[in-house]
Amino acid sequence: MSDDFYEPYDRLVRLIVMGRAFDVPADNLLLRQLQFVAPDVGMGRYCWNGECRYCEVQYQAAPGAPEYTALACRIKGTQGMRLTKLAPEVKYNVAEAWAAAAPADE
Repeated sequence: MSDDFYEPYDRLVRLIVMGRAFDVPADNLLLRQLQFVAPDVGMGRYCWNGECRYCEVQYQAAPGAPEYTALACRIKGTQGMRLTKLAPEVKYNVAEAWAAAAPADE
């Protein structure tokens, strides 16, 4: 996959997606970070501008932090972010990568 989709990055950060660990490019929108590990995200029905809400997620910035709802096309994933719930479209697009990923060491 071409790196043209991603903002420049110099390191990977670890996200925990429903209990599975993924290393993704730092300084990128969460939806792009998910596309890095699950290319099917690029084929999803996302508008990429926040109008469709197909990329809605619930997350914690760190373990034990409050849970927030956001659009993955509008926020950047950060080291240690935990995605606790994914919209059906996102869940469908990351299903294969999620099934193959190792459980996170929590």
